[in-house]
Amino acid sequence: MTPRQVADYMFDQDYFSQWMNIKMIEVKENYCLIEMPIKHEMINGLKTVHGGVTFAFADSALAFSSNNTGDAAVALNCIINFTKAGQEGDIFRAESILVNNTRKTAVYDIKITNQNNELIAKFVGTVYKIGKKVTEL
Repeated sequence: MTPRQVADYMFDQDYFSQWMNIKMIEVKENYCLIEMPIKHEMINGLKTVHGGVTFAFADSALAFSSNNTGDAAVALNCIINFTKAGQEGDIFRAESILVNNTRKTAVYDIKITNQNNELIAKFVGTVYKIGKKVTEL
């Protein structure tokens, strides 16, 4: 399967990413660019995007980029830095790029921006390769 086919296979079973209305814009080996509209239900008590929503969006980008070769990988460690508050009606984009790859782990940089290309958050995710194929799970 191509990286896009693997990502689509995963997305078809990823009901949380579907609930967030994530759209795949571009998928290449160990890379993805995804998009998500910010809905009313994603707003916190300070009238900005809940941090957990932003984290979950980045985590989905990590999943689609780190698994799209067909080899299953799971999050081992993730760090996020929030740089700008998101608002209802924003369109978030997450771009996930492989920065380090070893036999058992890989590290991805994920940049989340809004529709004005303003940086919303920077996320670094480390994954552990579990030794199984995505389609075996």
